[in-house]
Amino acid sequence: MSLKLTDIEKSYLQPDGSRVPILSIDRYSLAAGEQAVLVGSSGGGKTTLLNVISGITTPDSGSVEVDDLNLTRLPEVARDQFRAERIGFVFQTFNLLPAFSALENVLLGMSFSRSKVDRNYAVELLKRVGLGHRLGNRPGQLSVGEQQRVAVARALANRPSLLLADEPTANVDVANQETVLKLIREACTEHDVSLLLVTHAQEVAAAFDRVDQLADFNKPGSGAAMSHVGMDGGPSDRSVSSAGDASR
Repeated sequence: MSLKLTDIEKSYLQPDGSRVPILSIDRYSLAAGEQAVLVGSSGGGKTTLLNVISGITTPDSGSVEVDDLNLTRLPEVARDQFRAERIGFVFQTFNLLPAFSALENVLLGMSFSRSKVDRNYAVELLKRVGLGHRLGNRPGQLSVGEQQRVAVARALANRPSLLLADEPTANVDVANQETVLKLIREACTEHDVSLLLVTHAQEVAAAFDRVDQLADFNKPGSGAAMSHVGMDGGPSDRSVSSAGDASR
């Protein structure tokens, strides 16, 4: 699934009536099946960008095209359905339902799309992230790292065409960080899924051929962004500085 952002502007209204610019992106693109890492400073807009791409929030102006479909022109219900069927999202805050077990959370994620719920695949995903013995445990009975791994399995459950991952290894111990990253990358490769992964970890970014610095193409407050990033070239750097946590 290809991704193309054009003339994206996003700001937030403050209590005094002023607006704080968060995103100003001239162009950004991701080819079908391509895997990229996004790095930026804390408060730089990484999470907001993922929310705009997924249709959770809409930009003030500009277009978000996924396989030539402009999501910004769709009503909220249609965006929600498209996301459920075509986009996987690993949230930084997990967003697991506390009353449901690890397996039920993954199965519930499947139920939001029109595809058939595949229990065997859900179990397989949880086993691949080392949680085969935790299928019946609720989030409150899991460690933070285990909850993160459930969130990864849920995001992959519908075999999405585009996977957005917001710090998917941030709360995972070193022993399981490689396991989570391997699962994400292998699943995306197997099913030709485009991947955009936000991280501040150098060791995670170093595993990718394409590493984009958000500040290179996001120029909030400038009126218009000046950089192009995507399939036709642009800022891409394997070296990553120690940036802060992803945030709005």
